[in-house]
Amino acid sequence: MTPPQGQKIAFKYLKHVPYKAMDWIGSVGSLVLHTILFAGSLLLGLYGFFNWDRILLVLTTVVSLEAIYLAIFIQMAVNRTTQSLQDVQEDVEEIQEDVQDLGEDVVNLQGDVEDISEDIDAISTEDIDGQAVQGQSTIVLNNIESQLQFLIKEVEILKGQRRGGVGQ
Repeated sequence: MTPPQGQKIAFKYLKHVPYKAMDWIGSVGSLVLHTILFAGSLLLGLYGFFNWDRILLVLTTVVSLEAIYLAIFIQMAVNRTTQSLQDVQEDVEEIQEDVQDLGEDVVNLQGDVEDISEDIDAISTEDIDGQAVQGQSTIVLNNIESQLQFLIKEVEILKGQRRGGVGQ
């Protein structure tokens, strides 16, 4: 059974009240108000407007109730901070995974660069007659060109992932 629409709206509003109260209680305005209330109640007892025992009884009761609510507010703040820290920890773990992936991609790129270097060395050390050399050179150069284009695309993808992964 779901609550009526009016109760849902009221509950959503009430969820924010304790957080607003916590923010206000930790302010200078709260300190000033509490100081005035406590000093005022003590002055009422000292000048005989009310029975001294009754003033102390009411003041003790109010302070006890306030302490109970403050303990609840403190626990709520601790819970909110804990959740925030857990979210940050998850973000850090995701960033570490992205960094590891980038490291692996760099290792792969180094292997591709070594392959290209070997191809270049093979081209420079081969001693084949003119037409065969020219045909093989064209094939090898086309191969190198396609590998370089592939590497450029991979580097652009890694840069995009790094920007996307670190910014999150």
